[in-house]
Amino acid sequence: MNLCYIIVLITTTFSTNAEPVKLDWWQTSVIYQVYPRSFKDSNGDGVGDLKGIEEMAEHFNEMGIGAIWLSPIFKSPLLDFGYDISDYVKIDSTFGTMEDFSSLQKKLKSLGVRILLDFVPNHSSDEHEWFQKSVKKVDPYTEYYVWLDGKLDENGNRVPPNNWRNFFDGSAWEWSPERGQYYLHQFMVKQPDLNYNSSALLEEMKNVLRFWLDIGVDGFRVDATRFIIEDTAFEDEPLIDPNIKDDNYTYALLNHTLTRDQLGTYKIVEEFRAVCDEYTNRDGNTRLLLTEAYAPINYTKMYYSQQLHRAHMPFNFNLITYMNETSSAVDIKNTINLWLDNMPPGEWANWVLGNHDNKRVATRLGQDMVDPMNTLTTMLPGTTITYNGEEIGMVDGAIRWDQTVDPFGRNGGMARYKVNSRDPCRTPFHWNDLQNAGFSTSQHTWLPVNSNHWHLNLAFQKARVRSHYQTYKTLLRLRSSPTIAQGNLTMHTPSDWILILTRQLEDHETFYVVLNVGSEQETIILSEHFKDVPFYMIVRSSSINAWHAENDYIDTTIPLAMRPKSSLVLSSGVYNGGDVGVRSLPLAFYIFFCFCLHYAVCTIM
Repeated sequence: MNLCYIIVLITTTFSTNAEPVKLDWWQTSVIYQVYPRSFKDSNGDGVGDLKGIEEMAEHFNEMGIGAIWLSPIFKSPLLDFGYDISDYVKIDSTFGTMEDFSSLQKKLKSLGVRILLDFVPNHSSDEHEWFQKSVKKVDPYTEYYVWLDGKLDENGNRVPPNNWRNFFDGSAWEWSPERGQYYLHQFMVKQPDLNYNSSALLEEMKNVLRFWLDIGVDGFRVDATRFIIEDTAFEDEPLIDPNIKDDNYTYALLNHTLTRDQLGTYKIVEEFRAVCDEYTNRDGNTRLLLTEAYAPINYTKMYYSQQLHRAHMPFNFNLITYMNETSSAVDIKNTINLWLDNMPPGEWANWVLGNHDNKRVATRLGQDMVDPMNTLTTMLPGTTITYNGEEIGMVDGAIRWDQTVDPFGRNGGMARYKVNSRDPCRTPFHWNDLQNAGFSTSQHTWLPVNSNHWHLNLAFQKARVRSHYQTYKTLLRLRSSPTIAQGNLTMHTPSDWILILTRQLEDHETFYVVLNVGSEQETIILSEHFKDVPFYMIVRSSSINAWHAENDYIDTTIPLAMRPKSSLVLSSGVYNGGDVGVRSLPLAFYIFFCFCLHYAVCTIM
C-alpha cells in the first residue's frame, strides 16, 4: 500500500466529526443567577438595580453565559426582599421602571443572553390588592387565599384551625379581625398563601406568566414549588417525635406530610408549563420552566415529565444538600449518581452549587474547592447553574447582628442569627478594589461589602493569567465541545480522594476530569487505570493551585501529582470550535516521522 495513502488514512480516521444531535438553548447554556440588590448599584442609593445590571451586562457575554435568572424585581414592601409581591406585573421602584427592564432586555439580546424571571406562586404580600379585597370578601377575590374558621380549646378560647407551622417558626395561621377567619401563611405573616383550589386564582397567575412572556422573557424559575398545594382536610401534622413537647410551634419538629409535596402540586406545574408552551409553539423558541423544591429525590424527580409537560428541569440541589468539606470522592460520586440514577429516561440533568439561600462554595467547602467544584459542575452532562460571585470565588460576608436584615435571621434572635441568616451569601458583588468593591458610590450599602474585596475581586482576577475567573471562563469555553455537551459519562474513584470523570463521544476528543478533593497531595498513573488512555494528553483547564497549567502535556505513564483540593481537565486532542481533530502528541510525531520516511524513500528511489 502507498505510504502516502497510509498517512492520509491515519489522519482521516482520527479527524472524523460525527454530526451531533441538536440540543435546545437551555441545554447548552450556562444559567447565571443575578441577585439584583447585590449586583450593581447605578444611582448611588446602596441597592443594586436594573440599570446596574445593564451597565455590567458585558460580564455575562465575556464569561460565555447563555441566560440570566433575576431574583424578584416586582413591586413589593421588600420585607422578604422581593419574595413578598404586592403587584406581579409591576417593577419595584427600588430596581427601576418598566422602561429600565425593556432597556436591559435589549442590551442582553444584543449580547445573545436570554432572561428568566423569578415566579413566586405560593404566596403574595398582604399588601397585594387581591388580599385586601379577599379580606373584605369581594368576589372573585374571596377565595384567592386559604381561609378557615378557628376552633375552640378546652377553655373556650379561639385557636388556629390546626397545628401547622410557618417556615420561620410559629403558627402558620393568622387571625383577620375584619374577615373573622384565619389565613394560611407558610412563610412570613405578611406572606399569605394563595389558594389554587380557586380556578379564578389559577387563571390569574397564568395571566401573570402571559404578561411577562408577551414582553419577551425566556422563561421562569418557580419559587418554593413544593408548598403550592396543601391537603384540604386541614388535619394536624404529626410530630416527628411524639415524646417531645412543643409549645413554641417549632417548624422542624413536625413531619410536613400535609403542607408539602402534595400530588396536586404537579398538576399546577403542568398548568404553568402549558402557558410557556403556548409561546414556544408560536415561534419555536423554548420558554423555560425551572422548579425550586428542596425535596426528597422521589418527589423532586416528579417535576420532570416531558410526557405530562411539567418542568423542563427541577433544580438539583444535591451538591449543596449532601456535600460538606469532608466529603470524599466516593461521596461526591454517590451524590452525582443520586440524581442521574433517579432522573427519568430522556430527561436533562442540571447542577447547582449555590444561590441566595445557601452558603457560598468557598465558605461551605473551602476556598481551594472553588475551582474543583466549578470544574465538576461544568464538565458533568447537563446544564450548569451559577450564582453570581461564584465565578470569582466570593466568600460569605461577616454580618453583625445590628446589620442583619434577613427576616429568617432576625426571627432567630441574636443567639441564632448567624445560623439562620442568609445575608452573608447575599453581600454585594466584588467588581474591583475601590470603594464598596465598585458596587456602589453610596457611603452605606444595603448589606456591607465583604472586607476581603481589596484582593478578591473581578478586576484583579481578570488581570492574572491564573485565577478563579480565568478558570471559570475556560471551563465555559470547553462546554462548546460536543463531547461535554452530549458525551457519555463514566466516573472512577481510584482512591478515597481522587475522582475522575471521563467524557467520551465517538469520533470526538475524550476528556478526563481529575479532582483531588482530599487534604493531602495524591498521585495517580492514568495508564494503569484506563487501558485506552493516550500516552500524552493536554491540559485544557487547571485549578489555580494545580501543579500543571493550561496547555501543558501530561505523560499518562508516569505518576500525575495532584495537590490537595486541585483539579485538571485533560484532553486526548484539540477541539477547534466545531472541527475536531484528535491529535495527541505521539500521533503527531508518528505522522511527521512517516512523512519524513516516505520522503527519504522516494528521494532514494
